[in-house]
Amino acid sequence: MTPFWGEFIGTGMIIILGQGVVSNVVLQKTKGYNSGWVVISFGWAMGVFVGVYCSAAASKAHLNPAVTLAFAALGKISWKLVPVYMTAQLLGAMAGSVVAWLCFRPHFNQTADADAKLAVFCTAPAIRSYGDNLMTEGIATFVLILGVLFIAAPTSSLGALDALPVSLLVLGIGLGPGGPTGYAINPARDLGPRIMHAILPIPGKRDSDWAYAWVPVAGPLLGSLLAVLVFELLH
Repeated sequence: MTPFWGEFIGTGMIIILGQGVVSNVVLQKTKGYNSGWVVISFGWAMGVFVGVYCSAAASKAHLNPAVTLAFAALGKISWKLVPVYMTAQLLGAMAGSVVAWLCFRPHFNQTADADAKLAVFCTAPAIRSYGDNLMTEGIATFVLILGVLFIAAPTSSLGALDALPVSLLVLGIGLGPGGPTGYAINPARDLGPRIMHAILPIPGKRDSDWAYAWVPVAGPLLGSLLAVLVFELLH
């Protein structure tokens, strides 16, 4: 695969599994209904594992504009590739969101809660305070990017299990600092599905909460740049 298709497919796989687990938990009459936050965190972590495994050989598995920004800022990839990677990530997230929606389409009809339907697609804070929400997303992404930078080039290969450290890092973020905002930690992960929520014919849906949409984009990008600064200082 080319890097574009690697990023497209890898990001799509993250969203199919991640959005799928949220659907299973929050939509009525699903087998996993009300199974809780721990299940959601594990689902997203497994999505990252599969996405990284699928795309590592083609694109080094950024799958996240915040990761691409960090690697470009450190000179690990050319800035010319940044638009290619980020476009692939956004389109992959949108495509993955459609596939996940198709799996649960009848359950959207059975669920009256419009907020739950929105939560399937994108993040929202438990307590809305834009400054605090921005800081939380920034901190969570700082942890992600700093961890990724230290494990991006392992001294010994685990084969397919090279994807495991990143997925465990995402799991830890989900179980910890990701809780207050639902941890986008990835602008494409939030923005792509949010766009699809606005477009898809979902019965009884609410608005797509565009007033909040800038937070899971700006927070991760700022957290990424902070992680780059700290990483360079440590080296």
